[in-house]
Amino acid sequence: MKVVVGITGASGAVYALHLLKLLSRKSVDTCIIVSRPAEKIIAHELGLNKSDLFELASEHYEIDDLGAPISSGSQEFDAVAVVPCSMGSLAAIAQGYSKNLLLRVVDVALKERRKVILVPRETPLNTVHLRNMLWLSKLGVTIIPACPGFYHKPKGIEDLVNFIVEKIAMHIGLQEELYEPWKGLTEE
Repeated sequence: MKVVVGITGASGAVYALHLLKLLSRKSVDTCIIVSRPAEKIIAHELGLNKSDLFELASEHYEIDDLGAPISSGSQEFDAVAVVPCSMGSLAAIAQGYSKNLLLRVVDVALKERRKVILVPRETPLNTVHLRNMLWLSKLGVTIIPACPGFYHKPKGIEDLVNFIVEKIAMHIGLQEELYEPWKGLTEE
């Protein structure tokens, strides 16, 4: 299995870090693309630089490298996950505006009918955001907002992050139990 992980400039770089760690543990062939705004967010939120994340991936490409092999539909990959996904990137994807390598890779995934998972991290959502997400959903894109559940009784931030990461993994096609699944309400 090969997964492309895109990281854009929305808050929530921790989701990408945990996803990359999970994919590495599962020995998934991973390609990473980091936008320029994401580089600043990674440094601010995680105290890391993009090179630290590159170490968790099989390969990486620069955001402006439109000649990279991964920009072609002839390159095999199973899924692309953009985590976190800024509303600017989401809007560009919704309109087919492939101005950089990450947007081109998502465009390729859409035209080749591959799995696309977007993890927007924005609140509140305006009508434009919602319209773009609806359009993408109609195209088959899976939208997983960074809105964790609480039924698993999280003990800390890592449990909340893992809730979202497991949802991403499940939609990529990986089974991983990072939290206790819902078993229904029980009388205590």
